[in-house]
Amino acid sequence: MSQHANTRGRSSAGASKSSRRRRAARWARVALAAAPVLGAGAVAAPAVAQNRGGQAKYSFETLDNNADNTFNQLLGINDHGLIAGYFGSGLQGHPNQGYLLSAPYGQGSYHSENWPQSVQTQVTGLNNHGVTVGFWSTMNNAGVGNNPPVNDNRAFVSFHGYFLDADFPTDMPASPPVDQLLGVNDNDIAVGFYTDANGNNHAYSYNIRRNSYTELTPSGISSPTAAAINNKGDIAGFGSDSSGATVGYLLKRDGNVTVLNVPGSSSTSATGINDQDEVVGVYMVGTGSSAVMHGFTWTPRWGFQTVDDPHGVGATTINGVNDKGQLVGFYTDSSGNTDGLLATPQHHS
Repeated sequence: MSQHANTRGRSSAGASKSSRRRRAARWARVALAAAPVLGAGAVAAPAVAQNRGGQAKYSFETLDNNADNTFNQLLGINDHGLIAGYFGSGLQGHPNQGYLLSAPYGQGSYHSENWPQSVQTQVTGLNNHGVTVGFWSTMNNAGVGNNPPVNDNRAFVSFHGYFLDADFPTDMPASPPVDQLLGVNDNDIAVGFYTDANGNNHAYSYNIRRNSYTELTPSGISSPTAAAINNKGDIAGFGSDSSGATVGYLLKRDGNVTVLNVPGSSSTSATGINDQDEVVGVYMVGTGSSAVMHGFTWTPRWGFQTVDDPHGVGATTINGVNDKGQLVGFYTDSSGNTDGLLATPQHHS
């Protein structure tokens, strides 16, 4: 299902209709050729990924913005080594604040990126040409009272300081709305999800240059989230299988689906992908208070490999990967802080 956004139905905090039109016009001037819209989902029965062995070695570096050393998450990395992330837990009084981090990754290399007049922003993905995506909120109410209210989430696209609102144009949004863009490729195709009024997630792609949307329906996956897209148009994400378990998936451009489920895990989520179809993410072993989290990589040739930061074994998430095989994510340290991580392969096939 493809459709164009009704920009009059989408909201931008502090932005008038005329300012949104000006931002769209600026975007049109920097966009080059239009890219084809992705197909609307899978037609083949999903295959199950196998673990075929093969190991890579990584060197790890902890990267935290000193504006909040207690909570940093790194969510995406491009081929130039530019990293997307944010600090702040999102609890009341500690809002998410987005940033880009460039090499050599010192404190002077953090550059703030936040939706104008937003209360909270997460920068979740970026490409090699200056386009970033994420989501923002007008609220910072998490952790209030016995029934914490849900903050609104609204998708955005940014190009060197020009921001565009990018919520999927649904007639049945959740209340408050939940819409997040999580990844973008060099063809300016972004992916993400929105939540409907019944609490179900819907994966979608957004062609930024054409301002058009396509809902994605990977075969065998319900309530899907699309988390990342590579330059071939292959998409990594996660959702529920027929038993209700959370599993990752690789949705190829031709519609074929590979289910990603780490053996022995209680849940698996795929969160990043590069042009070699190397998929990264996080899996859980156990449930409740005994659950532990491990990062992973998966390749069509070698299958799954666990990747844990040495300072956060049992509490690591890998969220992004570039074409050099560099990984970004976060871990929980012995003091209970959430720290950003960069893992660089010592040998990468």
